Amino acid sequence: MHSQRFDLPVVLTEHAKLRMAERRIDDALVLEIIETGSLKDAGRSHYWLYKHVGERDDNLLCVAAVIDNVVVVKTIMHHWEPTP
Repeated sequence: MHSQRFDLPVVLTEHAKLRMAERRIDDALVLEIIETGSLKDAGRSHYWLYKHVGERDDNLLCVAAVIDNVVVVKTIMHHWEPTP
């Protein structure tokens, strides 16, 4: 996968792949969240990218990632709430 938003390759950790399978989230949806979701800085190259997906009942969906020379997706969360 490649992010046009960040112009970087996207790499999924094994943990992220497990969470994707548990939560019925495919590569296309992960990439959609990365490309069009809201971005919240979590500090030191760590970010939360999140988005409400209308046809799902487990929103907000969130991609926890490290963005440096690649976008490393660490995990995928659901029922996520951004902190103030």
